[in-house]
Amino acid sequence: SVYHPIHAERQVIKNVSLNVRKGEVVGIAGLMGAGRTEFAMSLFGRSYGRHITGEVLHRGKPVDLSTVSRAVANGIAYVTEDRKTYGLNLIDHIKHNVTLANLGGVSSRGVIDDMREMSVANDYRKKTNIRASSVYQLTGNLSGGNQQKVVLSKWLFADPELLILDEPTRGIDVGAKYEIYTIIARLAAEGKAIIVISSEMPELLGITDRIYVMNEGRIVGEMAASDASQEKIMRAIVRGEGKKAS
Repeated sequence: SVYHPIHAERQVIKNVSLNVRKGEVVGIAGLMGAGRTEFAMSLFGRSYGRHITGEVLHRGKPVDLSTVSRAVANGIAYVTEDRKTYGLNLIDHIKHNVTLANLGGVSSRGVIDDMREMSVANDYRKKTNIRASSVYQLTGNLSGGNQQKVVLSKWLFADPELLILDEPTRGIDVGAKYEIYTIIARLAAEGKAIIVISSEMPELLGITDRIYVMNEGRIVGEMAASDASQEKIMRAIVRGEGKKAS
């Protein structure tokens, strides 16, 4: 459970429980204001909310996610829905953005190895097909789709076991969306556990294995993506509203 960070009497997330398996893509559907982003942020180092209760288990053992650094150290990454404000340093190079979540991976005795950093950035530029003149290009000058690939690269270099993607294709063109979907499928095939939050139901139906439905801070449905439809998701939301009213 999670309470609002300012209005402490308001419960935003209400006894939510879900599971994600290795190599599985799990979607979270819901209308605006359902609490999906708030739930994801509360998982990621308690970066949203207060009076947070509950626990996260990995292979049956509790995991300490009390701060963002501990969440990252324990294998969780969160790709925010607002990449320009929270995901990237737009006035810095691609190279620096790619390594930002794992500076230890390009450092020796506390000093960043510039050649190692450039090698890592170029490697992820190829892996995620970032279209840029070089890794020294300013991130703010990239298209939305390429900025999103930089954010993904940043977290992939941290080598998470669970990757939470919040509106991963918002504001990008169709071609870039397909590339993001391809990256997600590849990561799942490599054994990553992935949560995708999306307001686009066709997206969730197309790229996930299972879908949870949230409404007003609660899980009101769960279904295999192969059995799901936009109608079934909306029915779950309406049923959830009916239970609350009764």
